[in-house]
Amino acid sequence: MKNILLLLCAIVTLPAFSSESVNIYSYRQAYLIEPVVERFTKDTGIKVNVLFAKKGLAERLQREGKHTKADLVLTTDISRLMELTDRKLTQGLDNKVINSNIPAHLRDPDNQWFALTTRVRNVYASKERIGKIDIRYEDLADEKFRGKICTRSGKHPYTIALVSSMISHHGLESAKTWLEGVKANLARKPQGNDRAQVKAINEGLCDVSLGNSYYFGKMLSDKKQKTWADSVHILFPNQKDRGAHINVSGMALTKHAPNKAAAIKLMEYLSSDSAQQIYAEVNMEYPVKSSVKQAPLVASWGQFKSDQLAMDKIATNRQQAIKLIDEVKFDL
Repeated sequence: MKNILLLLCAIVTLPAFSSESVNIYSYRQAYLIEPVVERFTKDTGIKVNVLFAKKGLAERLQREGKHTKADLVLTTDISRLMELTDRKLTQGLDNKVINSNIPAHLRDPDNQWFALTTRVRNVYASKERIGKIDIRYEDLADEKFRGKICTRSGKHPYTIALVSSMISHHGLESAKTWLEGVKANLARKPQGNDRAQVKAINEGLCDVSLGNSYYFGKMLSDKKQKTWADSVHILFPNQKDRGAHINVSGMALTKHAPNKAAAIKLMEYLSSDSAQQIYAEVNMEYPVKSSVKQAPLVASWGQFKSDQLAMDKIATNRQQAIKLIDEVKFDL
């Protein structure tokens, strides 16, 4: 675990009127978590301690077992939520407040995890060479895009989730044929992050890429990267049928949470309008509650229809998706 950088920090000072605390293991970055938990502590007096990591939290929880200090895990995607439940590191929570705030298709049917925000897996298209078009994920395998697509590794959780959704909608064989078609249309070997693909479009290396919606906002807000973002249209796929594929950030109550009552209070707060608004504004993600306003920049991209397929159904195809990605040698 030497390659894992962990930072344990108390984000806020415990007010004198409370002796409660909550301990979080988080894949989400500090700048996203701090504003939310600071507000929670101000309102409740409950202290929040956060251990941040890029990877390895499931292994750590498994190693600690019943002696863990972690009450709650915050994750960046559905794959990590499912990893926690697959390893039986979480416990179910049937909570009226949380269930009323988070739609059923964005939480585990056994209440083992709950989505907090969503992000779209958008298609970015060159303004100059492609234009603003209606597109489906299925179209990415069409020969008209031969040599025109850039994307990150097939082994990245975002790619795995999209392939998993294609399996859910079309079956294993059709998804494999589609993935082979996308690979044949790649302009270069999969590499870099989502922003690197838009940079490549701006440089004329490709015309189309896949990327999460919030990266578009981040690029538009960055002086250097704004040029990249200005060179593309952000497209919402499959608007004439099932809707755009989404991924989620989320939370899960640990199996041996030592401060369960306080952790549940925090979970209720994280699903509330107040916390959802902070998330939306800080990271330009979509709130899971439709009543919460989107950040102005995000709202400017327009309304869209999202795929309503339950996230757990998509996630159950993760291993098959990884197998397909290996079989077609997507990254080679």
